[in-house]
Amino acid sequence: MAKSVIPNAISLLLSNPSPDSSSHLPDIVVQVLDLKPSGNRFMFNASDGKSKLRAILPSNQNSEVHNGNIQNLGLIRILDYTLNDIPNKPDKYLIVTKCESVSPALEAEIGKEVNTESAAAGIVLKPKQEVVSKSVAQIVREQHQNAVRTERKAMTRRVNPLVSLNPYQGNWTIKVSVTSKGSMRNYKNARGEGCVFNVELTDEDGTQIQATMFNGAANKFFDKFVLGKVYYISKGTLKVANKQFSTVRNDYEMTLNENSEVEEVHDEVGFVPVTKFDFVQIDQLGPHVNKNDLVDVVGVVQSVSSTMSIRRKSNNETVPKRDITIADDTKKTVVVSLWNDLATTLGQELLDIADQSPVVAIKSLKVGDFQGVSLSAISKSVVIINPDIPEAKKLRCWYDSEGKEATMASVGAGSSPAAKNGSRSVYSDRVLLSHITSNQSLGDDKPVYFSIRGYISFIKPEQAMWYRACKTCNKKVTESIGAGYWCEGCQKNDDQCNLRYVIMLKVTDASGEAFLGVFNEEAEKIIGCSADELDNIKSQEGEENFQLKLKQATWVPHLFRVGVATNEYNNEKRQRITARAVIPVDFATESKLLLEEISKMGVSQ
Repeated sequence: MAKSVIPNAISLLLSNPSPDSSSHLPDIVVQVLDLKPSGNRFMFNASDGKSKLRAILPSNQNSEVHNGNIQNLGLIRILDYTLNDIPNKPDKYLIVTKCESVSPALEAEIGKEVNTESAAAGIVLKPKQEVVSKSVAQIVREQHQNAVRTERKAMTRRVNPLVSLNPYQGNWTIKVSVTSKGSMRNYKNARGEGCVFNVELTDEDGTQIQATMFNGAANKFFDKFVLGKVYYISKGTLKVANKQFSTVRNDYEMTLNENSEVEEVHDEVGFVPVTKFDFVQIDQLGPHVNKNDLVDVVGVVQSVSSTMSIRRKSNNETVPKRDITIADDTKKTVVVSLWNDLATTLGQELLDIADQSPVVAIKSLKVGDFQGVSLSAISKSVVIINPDIPEAKKLRCWYDSEGKEATMASVGAGSSPAAKNGSRSVYSDRVLLSHITSNQSLGDDKPVYFSIRGYISFIKPEQAMWYRACKTCNKKVTESIGAGYWCEGCQKNDDQCNLRYVIMLKVTDASGEAFLGVFNEEAEKIIGCSADELDNIKSQEGEENFQLKLKQATWVPHLFRVGVATNEYNNEKRQRITARAVIPVDFATESKLLLEEISKMGVSQ
């Protein structure tokens, strides 16, 4: 290979956008300009002194940048590459899949104009190998090793990174690990019946894509794809991803047919996909509530619960669950529910070090509306304790310096009306009670959610206002024969239990009234004390003080986030309204909202 910069290196790259691995590549040496990080990669401008081309370094070259082998203004030799269009980018990008450092940083950028002497002699670079004295045995051994490497390289196929794929590309081969596998599903539509399943694939750089297989391809590859194994895949097609049915962050999705090739890579111990995160701050979780997309979060662990046993309604199966509460530098907290192995193994590890306030990074969480906003792990969720990433280090510095003394608030309690956080707050989907009560079909298919502002007009004192609950899982307990309380969920007997609210109360607004079901946490906000404390008032201070306490909670304005569903009782459908969040009225905020509504009315006229 030549030992000087070739002035037309960029032209050579552009003229051969996707070289075959078996072809002999010319010596392509470029200067690295404007080197800077982008996510978990580095981007730069490749320059030959006359032309420039935007380029991306693979993540496996990050260590070369960090230890100074690849430097800004330095020189690299490109050994393998792909030239492609990147989604949502107007220009072509050079995806450098293999390179080596040739020279550290030069004094300046190589310009278009060079003097006659330099042009004649070229810019001298360091050779690939240092000339050192070696014994005959060493030379023979190295020649044999080089021959073996050459044979292996000839047998190695060319692999395209997932980030370089697009629907307009021809032949490609990817090397990926199966990080999630769905079950086989049967479907029936106007075109007939069939079956389908999908997998989520991750390459070594951490880029993900969803691959879907129908009918014959589904039957062919369902048993072949095994979670955690590595495969070469080729002869598939790509199309723009339907975000409604995909939780993978990729602009494209893949379809494999019966002619696609899937080959398992055996004994691939070194292939460990990088876990990529796209963190959402806790105070920005509102817009993701009950949506199909999944979120990644990073936070400092505030508390870890003991393991609970939850019985699924679908199959009556008991599964372990553990809740952890995390906080970030927005000074908001959120509860994350871990299930199955995450609850018993990693959850126990977190419980053991909870007093150290570890930082956790969690990938692929579902955002629900329990207690306003909550997070729940799914089968493909990944939890990393004290990860070595910039976001975790920044959060640790914040927590150690000021966060541990800061006052934290739950993200689901009293959501801000700001636009970015309002999709499931008490300030969105605002309706009058009559809108709900006059439409008895609301919630027939699935629960629907609204926000209302009203007064609690009546709390019936004769109702059963609480139940005896297990101190571990909060499920209902029964008195044991002899002594104590038996929990069916935990399958254990305990000497004590808690009282937890379950109240029906009447709410009134300008349009009408309706009964709402309110559970423990929200009821405590309304009544002003716990169920155990209210029971003590009733038993020790008498019925009069008990009813006075309830009366004090009435005719106080509140904002309610409610869920509306229907249930059947004696073959009759009834509407059930449940309070999911309750907060006091902030009159300053309410005034601003009213002014906004008035201004909209003026514009419409």
